[in-house]
Parts: sequence; structure tokens; C-alpha cells
Amino acid sequence: MDGLLLDTEDIYTLCNNVILRECNRPDLPWNIKAQLQGRPGPEAGEIFHAWAQLPIPRADYIRKNTELQRKHFPSAQPLPGVPDLLKTLAESGVQLALATSSHTANFKLKTSHLTELFRAFPEPQRVLGDDSRIPPGKGKPAPDIYLLALDTINSGLRKKGKREIKREECLVFEDSVPGVEAGRRAGMRVIWCPHPQLLKEYKGREKEVLAGLGNGGGDVQVKEVMKEAAVGGEGKGRGWPGRRDDGWAELVSSLADFPYSRYGIGGA
Repeated sequence: MDGLLLDTEDIYTLCNNVILRECNRPDLPWNIKAQLQGRPGPEAGEIFHAWAQLPIPRADYIRKNTELQRKHFPSAQPLPGVPDLLKTLAESGVQLALATSSHTANFKLKTSHLTELFRAFPEPQRVLGDDSRIPPGKGKPAPDIYLLALDTINSGLRKKGKREIKREECLVFEDSVPGVEAGRRAGMRVIWCPHPQLLKEYKGREKEVLAGLGNGGGDVQVKEVMKEAAVGGEGKGRGWPGRRDDGWAELVSSLADFPYSRYGIGGA
């Protein structure tokens, strides 16, 4: 959601930079920002603080950051192409689910003024970062959040006596590198629509990211599956990332003018 549907990634950066400058620390660079995106708050916080080395107690940082977020999140706006994309998908009968690392309180701050936009996602098909159904330590880049999102869709289909959707029939939209990996490890196709600065950070490594290998093995829990995938793992629903140029992921610079027909979706 953040940085994909809404401009909130820039708001996160703004809030962090205010505090960093107050502490005479440099602005948050994109090589660090890239590691924070898509991850659950506690995990992202550990990475941030390991880099920032702030001269204030973490409790003070959290208080300042929370105040800034409460001030700025309600001004969040959809990114280019997002309203038309969600409208077209909904009108085409596509089953939609939201899978975001944002916890409930922040989700409300970011979206309460955008109820019409988020009406595309039925309440039972919204999976937030503090959802108790996601085991501890299983946020992105683990696939659990996307598998749970699919289950919320299939739960509704089962009640209606309709055919369930398979993993390989799903299309994940992501802006973050850990999120792309999560989608690939869930056995789903992925659209990667990164922030322009994130794309610069990964210049020359785009194929690695699309394969779900963009974290470079930094996550202990996936080192072995990444090794197995690199020598020929399927990467389609068994918890593995994919392979370079396997056709299961695509890079787009914007969600405006999305190529619907390429994915069998009706639209302009």
C-alpha cells in the first residue's frame, strides 16, 4: 500500500528526516530506505536504528515519529494511476485483497479520508501488518501475508459455492523489494512498481529483484531456499523465490496506463 497505492513512503521519509536533522544526523539515504520498505514496523525499526545511531532514547524517537505521522498521514494521496486501476479491476470482476505491513492505527490515519478509494477492498479481504493470523517473524519477505490475503478471498468464494483461486492465478502489485520476494515466494506473479529513487538504487539488479532475489540473502530464514532456487528451484508456490527471466514478474514505472490485456483483464 505504502509507496504503491499512496504517497506515504515519502511521508515516512519526511518524518524520519525531521528527527534525524534535529539530532544532527544525515538524511535517510535510499540504500537504507530500501531495506525498510515493505517490512513490518518492528523489523524496519531495528534496521533504521542500527544505521541512525540516534543520541536520544528510542522511546523519544517513537514519540516524535508518532506525532509527525499523525500530522502528515491524513494528507496522503493516491499515486498516479491508482484510482483508475482499482476501478478497472473491480469493474472487471477481479477479486481484490489488500496485504500491507501497516498496522491498524496507521492504516486508519492514512486511509480514513480515502474511503471511496479503499472501498475496492472488502473489509474481510484486508490483511494488515498487525493481523494476529500472521505468525511473529513472518512479515515480508516471507510469503505469509500474501497467502493469507488469498485465503481471505477463497473463504468468501467457498461460502458462495464458487471455484477457489490458485496461487499461480494471482497477481501481486508491489513497490518494495522485500514485497516482491514475498509475492514470488508465495508462488504468485508480481508487478514491481518502485519509487524512482528505489529503482536507481537497484539499477543493474532489476532481474534479481523480479526473481525475488533482491535481498541478496540478508534474511537468514531464506538463505537456503534462495540457494536452491538459484540452481533450478521451481519458485512457484513452494516458498522459493523465482529465477531470472522466468516471466513471472514485470517492472513498470507507473500504475497509469497499466497493460490490462496482457493479464487477461478487461480495460482500456
